Amino acid sequence: MVSELLSPEQAALKVSAVKEKIPQMTVLGIAGPGDPLANPARTFETCRQVAASHPDLQLCLSTNGLNLPDVVDEIAELKVHHVTITINATDPEVGAKIYPWIYWNNRRITGKKAAQILIERQFKGLEMLVERGILVKVNSVMIPGVNDEHLKEVNKKVSDMGAFLHNIMPLLSEPEHGTYYGLMGQRNPTDEELRDLRESCEGDVEQMTHCRQCRADAVGMLGEDRGEEFTLDKIQPPNPVFNGGVGKIIPIAMSGAPSAPAANEEAPKAAPAVPAGPKRRLAVTSEGGIRIDQHFGHAKRFLVYDADAHGLTLVEERAIDNYCTGDNECGDKESALDFALKSLGDCEAVLCQRIGFAPWERLEEAGVKPVNAHAGEIIEFALPAFCRTQNGLESDAEASQQAAG
Repeated sequence: MVSELLSPEQAALKVSAVKEKIPQMTVLGIAGPGDPLANPARTFETCRQVAASHPDLQLCLSTNGLNLPDVVDEIAELKVHHVTITINATDPEVGAKIYPWIYWNNRRITGKKAAQILIERQFKGLEMLVERGILVKVNSVMIPGVNDEHLKEVNKKVSDMGAFLHNIMPLLSEPEHGTYYGLMGQRNPTDEELRDLRESCEGDVEQMTHCRQCRADAVGMLGEDRGEEFTLDKIQPPNPVFNGGVGKIIPIAMSGAPSAPAANEEAPKAAPAVPAGPKRRLAVTSEGGIRIDQHFGHAKRFLVYDADAHGLTLVEERAIDNYCTGDNECGDKESALDFALKSLGDCEAVLCQRIGFAPWERLEEAGVKPVNAHAGEIIEFALPAFCRTQNGLESDAEASQQAAG
């Protein structure tokens, strides 16, 4: 879980602010939001900027391993100290119960095939990291009745392959977290069950037993998260904002903000042009009309844009009923979801911050592409980036990096 989405520049700024107040900090981990290796360009640029300013910090990454084999050499070049891979199964039959689908090579793959690809990529990445002398920690989540007994096999295999640490941790399935298992009523393991599993593992790899399952953006020492002291609003001035009206996008200056940058400041980057190509009608979920910052299920409106070589045009706002009313009530209001899908009938894609499995599948069935690769980005940057990807001008990762500025 994270509280803010940071650009590489913002991340480097935050690290410097933390280092000034907590000079004993020795490790920087990049663990989210989402998987850091889903956007390796931005993740590695963050590593480069931090390493340039703070060469004494040990860099580490956390990943599900799907994209890991493709970037191991770059991880080695960046001198990343250790990588954490979350591995919950060695058997695709078990894995399919945990991972309903993956998005790989621009395709959504489901079921046992998806789990098999993920598991193969995880262990290939582990092998490649160990070959290059990079430390590998493996995280595994104990899910009672799903993989609890199977994790003994995971422990043996990661031990044999050279992992230096195995962290078997309990599932956190309280409904307020809003996870799949939480909403399905899956129980957590008891402390005794977790202890018995750890003791029954036969691998030689050292086990980690002090994990506090911190937030991905935790700051400070174990048990003393000081992240709230270093939010962006406390370490840098706010960014200029944009306000949309039907048929136009209008920049709005903040009260007291200078109309032009000072001589020693860099001018704000202009929004990129929409590439030449077919006109695309795109929908966005946004709380304030500035960024793609709203869960699909929480949206009470869609902002609908036309994008072509002439630019972006906000066609209209389409009011809907949000079908998620809280962490415990999401996805069961079929009529509201049906209405939301109908309101997107003329749209090629909907860009949102997050989206659940059920609406994702329903959107695909309706011929509307669900997109969360531009979560948190400014709308007028994200939509041209999406168009560039669809026109084959660049990859998803490159487009997202462009949109982030």
